[in-house]
Amino acid sequence: MKNKIAFLEAVWPAPANIIAGTTLRQRGLSGGAYTALNLAAHVGDDVIAVRENRSLLKTSLSLSEEPCWLNQVHGTEVAINPCNKTTVTADASIATIQNKVCVVMTADCLPLLITNTSGSMVAAIHAGWRGLASGIIENTIAAMNCNVNEILVWLAPAISQSAFEVGDEVREIFQQENIKFLECFKINSRKRWQADIYQLAKINLNALGIYNIFGGKDCTYSDSEKFYSYRRDGACGRMASLIYMKS
Repeated sequence: MKNKIAFLEAVWPAPANIIAGTTLRQRGLSGGAYTALNLAAHVGDDVIAVRENRSLLKTSLSLSEEPCWLNQVHGTEVAINPCNKTTVTADASIATIQNKVCVVMTADCLPLLITNTSGSMVAAIHAGWRGLASGIIENTIAAMNCNVNEILVWLAPAISQSAFEVGDEVREIFQQENIKFLECFKINSRKRWQADIYQLAKINLNALGIYNIFGGKDCTYSDSEKFYSYRRDGACGRMASLIYMKS
């Protein structure tokens, strides 16, 4: 359908009032390297195309409000009930208000979508390796102020271990934080490391007492039809992973 975007719904046992998932790159108005549903205004795409894509997202998913877009900087700031009229600098957001859409944009980094078993709050996290190492997950969970046994997490599409090469310095940063992180790195033929960003996040979540974790099966790098990948393409668009409580 021309008026419907391609949307990967989260598969998890969230309450019925929770809407969550990730946009795919098909069925948008951007061209060239940004084909087709690029939702990022900071990557060099035509601003009119981005504006139209965001409008298509809102219409296609029947959103009653504009998503709360963030200026993501690979940091650890968490915005609580951010205003959707301005762009807040943060790498995570939390909503306790119905229809307020938390959203993060990615093209290899890991998006985490979070709710609780009562469906009374939601959160979205943008987690690259820097954010994971610096505490973006920990800061978000602390700000939610929720019983960790009630938390549900969906790991949205990100780069897989086979495609995510990093240097010694990245492995050493994680090693200093937790010896368990070493299992997330495998040496390759170039004497560098293949990092498992999904497992890094799971270890962080488990350390907080969170075990209801779902998703984590996709690879943005290996599926160019569905996903943007900065590692694969350089100049490219961004998908949006979003979550909200419908009224």
